[in-house]
Amino acid sequence: MFGHEVPETVVTEVPEDAYLLDVREDDEWRSGHAPGAVHIPLGQLGERAGEIPRDRRVYVVCRVGGRSAQAVMALNQAGWETVNVAGGMRAWEHAGREMAAESEAEPTVI
Repeated sequence: MFGHEVPETVVTEVPEDAYLLDVREDDEWRSGHAPGAVHIPLGQLGERAGEIPRDRRVYVVCRVGGRSAQAVMALNQAGWETVNVAGGMRAWEHAGREMAAESEAEPTVI
């Protein structure tokens, strides 16, 4: 991908206390996300990057890993230490990791 290696980890290696950045769209976020994750849609990342801490590793997640890989490349080039979560929220859900939703519905990945 553009000649840059994207650092990546599997969902089971994401620490419980990790700073987890979810770059999916609003409807995807509302359907189901990791508890404690921070939601900044990929399209807003440029204007909202200042909200992301620079003093710790940031784990970036989307649905399956494509958008988060783009975010990781951009953020790392700009000086952050970020890691792509391989397989995204689909892998998170499949691994049985805890999820929350913004509605009464059962959390799910769309």
